[in-house]
Amino acid sequence: MITRDEQRAAQVYAVEELEAAGIALIASERDAIEVADFGLSRLREQGLMLLVYVNTDRYCAKELVLYPHQECPEHRHPPFDGTPGKEETFRCRRGVVTLRVDGRELVLQPGEQFTIPPNTLHSFRAGPEGAVVSEFSSTSRDELDVFTDPNVRRKTVVA
Repeated sequence: MITRDEQRAAQVYAVEELEAAGIALIASERDAIEVADFGLSRLREQGLMLLVYVNTDRYCAKELVLYPHQECPEHRHPPFDGTPGKEETFRCRRGVVTLRVDGRELVLQPGEQFTIPPNTLHSFRAGPEGAVVSEFSSTSRDELDVFTDPNVRRKTVVA
């Protein structure tokens, strides 16, 4: 659970970081930024802010923004509806992001990218200046994500 003030501050931070990365936003996109704490109530440590541009039955495009040292918990995107699950490419736009994929650690600098195969365990953490990451993927069904930590809940509750 996060407070309304935490949610608003995270949205403002995300807008500032996206704009600093040269990503122009329209008003409706600023208002659509989701704040995810994964039900852990430690947003600055475990969570992220995200903006979904498009998510169809064929493809998805998002921007992910992380506070300094913030981590998205380990998870995988399982098969669904006859698909192998979500395949996603992360492209670092600002800051540094460390991906942990199937036990390997990869550090992405701005301009670098990596594709994560479907149903592959992974997590990611921002460096000391935070991070902005563009995500391009097949269809996203976040509600189906399987997290290693049983305490993780995809839907954020705002007090």
